[in-house]
Amino acid sequence: MRVDRHGVRQMRTAWADGPEFVTQCPIRPGGSYTYRFTIEGQEGTLWWHAHSSWLRATVHGALIIYPRDASSYPFPKPHREFPVILGEWWNEDPISVVRRATRTGAAPNVSDAFTINGQPGDLDNCSNKDTTVFPVALGETNLLRFINAALNSELFVSIAGHMMTVVAADAAYTKPFTTPVLMLGPGQTTDVFVTTNQPPGRYYIAAHAYASAQGVAFDNTTTTAVLEYKNSGCPTKNGPGLPPAFPVLPAFNDTPTATAFAAGIRSPHPVQIPGPVDHHLFFTVGLGLFNCPPGRRCGGPNGTRFGASMNNVSFQLPTGLSILQAHHLGVPGVFTTDFPAVPPVPFDYTAANVSRGLWQPVMGTKLYPLKYGSVVQLVLQGTNIFAGEEHPMHIHGYHFYVLATGFGNFDPERDAARFNLVDPPLRNTVGVPVNGWAVIRFVADNPGVWLVHCHLDVHITWGLAMAFLVENGVGELQSLLPPPADLPLC
Repeated sequence: MRVDRHGVRQMRTAWADGPEFVTQCPIRPGGSYTYRFTIEGQEGTLWWHAHSSWLRATVHGALIIYPRDASSYPFPKPHREFPVILGEWWNEDPISVVRRATRTGAAPNVSDAFTINGQPGDLDNCSNKDTTVFPVALGETNLLRFINAALNSELFVSIAGHMMTVVAADAAYTKPFTTPVLMLGPGQTTDVFVTTNQPPGRYYIAAHAYASAQGVAFDNTTTTAVLEYKNSGCPTKNGPGLPPAFPVLPAFNDTPTATAFAAGIRSPHPVQIPGPVDHHLFFTVGLGLFNCPPGRRCGGPNGTRFGASMNNVSFQLPTGLSILQAHHLGVPGVFTTDFPAVPPVPFDYTAANVSRGLWQPVMGTKLYPLKYGSVVQLVLQGTNIFAGEEHPMHIHGYHFYVLATGFGNFDPERDAARFNLVDPPLRNTVGVPVNGWAVIRFVADNPGVWLVHCHLDVHITWGLAMAFLVENGVGELQSLLPPPADLPLC
């Protein structure tokens, strides 16, 4: 077992980051490891989860950072608050699902249900007696902390009869904006105010997939919870015998709604954008296909095996030692520091028919080195190899400003004019639009090895990842702490 505190800016403590064979070896059965880290300068909703195979399907939870006692929220204190964890459920062990897919090279089976706080809800016969209920009272303003803990699905969310006012995302406050629908990629969090100003009754909170890839199977079920007015002193609009009101959810492939929602998230005040830029990086993110090894039958398209890559490198985890340990101890042969800054072969990334000669990536454990304090601007460019899809890209140990997103191939001369250099959102996970791009900027001020990956776990399983190696700076306060005594052995 390995546990990741998703989005925590834990400075100089990469040993507590969690991804297996990146910053630590697995915790052995019956063993233990104490994660020691300090939370600095963050408030809001994050979460923790297992970071080994697909264990996070069920091993996860909320991590809520409250203001210090002497401070307060930058908005009126809510009457109540609720964590709302969106999950994904298989009717078999998820580890068996991914192992079977890895063995055959085929895509894994899609999930059988989505969940809200562990329950699929009223539309699923197995759980309709245990549907999650959020009790509220008339005239309240309540804070709902949404977390997308689903393994492989971005999700639309709506509440019948109620608007939501977004006030934070990824543990960073935002300019408030009101919306009837949210869209969260796996790994993302969104805090919203909901005012209970409707006739007293029962109202569904519902979520279903945002499926951006054409012709790719997805879970088309809908999960529900209930917002239930209590102690209102008035008769309810729909009593226990009547179903709650149901919200309008966008179509599964409603990219304009997903795009509009993401564009609404901005920092609450003008920010100081880091600069000048020391590293202009351009990373492609997308799928690929590997040829089937001789003598084997593979279950991918036309007898191939599914893969994925960044800049045509499909990330491989080491097995005998974690990357961070190898770096700290100076052990050779575990990784290389030659991850390409730009695609080795430029091409029309979002063309309808990408040349088949570009579909097979190379495998490797390649890192990109950064000096402490470097300013990094990274273009994440989606590709249309096999299928274009929105990729929720996450950087461990860091948050970053999202300067712009768009569709098609990124053009630095044309698209630089679209950069938001005033109030860009601060995120730890950014959705790279389907057949599009995102530009982010950050300062490499946290030494260690930090994984960069798509938070659709099927994609990281296929190799859609890389890592930054951030060197120590000057002195103790700019250097990685020594490894803890109880760091798990391989």
